[in-house]
Amino acid sequence: MEERIRPVRRRAALIMTGAILVSGPWLGWWPLAFVVTILCGFAVADAAMPKLARPELAMFGAWIASASTIAVAVALCGPNGTCALSLLALPVMSLSTRFSTRGVVLGVLIGVGLSLAVGFGVDHARVLENPVLVVIPVALILCAAVLSTPLMKSDIQHRSNAVIDQLTGMLNRHALAVRTQELTLQSSVTGETVGLIVGDVDRFKQVNDTFGHDSGDLVLKEIAYRLRKQLRAFDLAYRLGGEEFLVLLPGGDLDSASELAERLREAIASEPLGPSICTTMSFGVCASSHGETFDYASVFARADAALYEAKRGGRDRVRVAGETRVATAA
Repeated sequence: MEERIRPVRRRAALIMTGAILVSGPWLGWWPLAFVVTILCGFAVADAAMPKLARPELAMFGAWIASASTIAVAVALCGPNGTCALSLLALPVMSLSTRFSTRGVVLGVLIGVGLSLAVGFGVDHARVLENPVLVVIPVALILCAAVLSTPLMKSDIQHRSNAVIDQLTGMLNRHALAVRTQELTLQSSVTGETVGLIVGDVDRFKQVNDTFGHDSGDLVLKEIAYRLRKQLRAFDLAYRLGGEEFLVLLPGGDLDSASELAERLREAIASEPLGPSICTTMSFGVCASSHGETFDYASVFARADAALYEAKRGGRDRVRVAGETRVATAA
């Protein structure tokens, strides 16, 4: 989300610059220095993010600095600047796009605290005489948080639906496209191998025809569950569509990929997938060469060809790309 917010933040800075220039005869033009300070703070946080284990902490620190900078600028304007306290709602609007509910609540408390501190600290007598000067900015901060949070939750839900297969809970083709691009860039730098396993449920049409499509869906869910149980934390499994699945193994070579494929095959064939429903899977295995950039299209094509060899060889088998024999046969 930070990548999306960065250009918007620059546009907001331009709007603020225009507002300060227009208000210069009354407030002075020195607040422009604070706009520059805020942009510099976020630039430092952006540069540090890729190097940090917890980049969200650096970004939240930059957020606190930006809200504090606005509060200081308003305070230095004196009583005439109290009306600008509503500007503290601007940082609050971006909270829910990058932080959890806990971060949003903490940010709102900081925004409200700054508003009260500046309002009463600059001219408490005037605020007591006219509480609207503080009430409206605080209400605006709260409304900004309340209205932006559900919108962001909805966006997160739609993003999740875009990359998650709704039947099995596995990642889908869209997520696969993104991940293969990342692995391609990574392997071009490190030369790391990437293993690929493609599997297909044997005679799945017979399951649907015999037990019905509802039972077929339950079988696919159970298969997805058993496949995930065999994977490491950083191995990713995808449903390509229908009864075809794919596993990416960052750092995996041909031997480790074929060993995992055999464990996957055994996990499916070891026991029935439902009441009286027994089925198996066939797998094709391939891996990129060490020191070469991972080419997903080429590696997948070879693994897919190996899968068809396993199907032709009798099913319930693992075939390794490039081998002339069946690697494993039930």
